[in-house]
Amino acid sequence: MYDSITNPLLRYAAIIGPTVLIVILLSILVRKALTVIIERNSDKIGVDSTGFVFIKNSISFILMALGLFWIFYNIPYFKSLGNTLFASVGVFAAIVGFASQKAFSNIVGGLFILIFKPFKVSDSIELSNTRQGVVEEITLRHTIIKDYENRRVVIPNSVISEETIINSDITDNKVRKYIEVGISYESDVDLAFGILAKAVEEHPFFIDNRTRKEKHNGQHPVTVRLISLGDFAVTIRAYAWAKNFDEAFVMKCDVLKTVKAEFTKQGVEIPYPHRTIVYKNQTDAFS
Repeated sequence: MYDSITNPLLRYAAIIGPTVLIVILLSILVRKALTVIIERNSDKIGVDSTGFVFIKNSISFILMALGLFWIFYNIPYFKSLGNTLFASVGVFAAIVGFASQKAFSNIVGGLFILIFKPFKVSDSIELSNTRQGVVEEITLRHTIIKDYENRRVVIPNSVISEETIINSDITDNKVRKYIEVGISYESDVDLAFGILAKAVEEHPFFIDNRTRKEKHNGQHPVTVRLISLGDFAVTIRAYAWAKNFDEAFVMKCDVLKTVKAEFTKQGVEIPYPHRTIVYKNQTDAFS
């Protein structure tokens, strides 16, 4: 059929092109069909967005691999080449085994993420290296995280599976944010407590997370405590609840701005380190 094509490159293109096109089209059709099926029956089959994306990527990979094997074993022009490549089984196995070791560990890591669900797509997470962001996609090889500067961080599944992960959205989205402020030893601590508590309570993102018993006992919606006596500052902390991580961060920034203005207005000093140099005599001061 292809013997009439004399140019070898054109002949190979004529053989491979339709196969690749069929595999791509089949992959697209399967992904679209799977999308429709899962969207309509997600509650019944129990597949969330994380599993859905992973399954789509896995099917695409399998279809591409099957298409590649079909080319090698069913097209005469490549069958002999395939037999030659696979003839030295020991050498080929060693090469493939070495090259695919990381790839296989990434696939296993992705499966573990899918099964044990330490995080899922759209979760806000923080890794042990203080990298933070929202999980955007989990593929066979890697996990994509969109950080808060809108950059995409690509982490191999084998690496992220071994990380210590702080998940702000697992089981409960609510976040208790620590809002800390340092005041001078001469400042009125009770006044500072009141200013900080009021700023938190009046913020639109603050939520009252008190239990019924705590409300009945008259506990204040915002708890403020003195947590440390430092070298030059007394540190006070408000425990502020918000609906999620993003709103908690915005609330903290707004509260600090409000507190700074109120402290200045009401004479509560926010200290900073001072150094006093004492000279023994006037000569030392200019020597």
